[in-house]
Amino acid sequence: MDSLRRLVKLAAFAVTVAAIVEQLRLPASQRTWEGRVGGLVPYDFRMPTIDRVKSRWWNPEDDRVFVPTAFGVGWTINAARVGRLLGLVAQPG
Repeated sequence: MDSLRRLVKLAAFAVTVAAIVEQLRLPASQRTWEGRVGGLVPYDFRMPTIDRVKSRWWNPEDDRVFVPTAFGVGWTINAARVGRLLGLVAQPG
């Protein structure tokens, strides 16, 4: 189990470094600090805002359970969608 934990940490570190390198290779005027590593893993290194955090953690309009994180690398859980799936939150509209 300890080996798996180390492997996951190493993979997370590698993806984070890859995302930063990807942005630093761009001219400064073209850096957005958000995107996807390898077209798959999302990242967003912009300063988080209340609206962005809210839209990622609680967005009943979004049908996805896993959404890009508000800051950092990877995904977060859209609690509103989970609530809808469990019947705890009403459908929007």
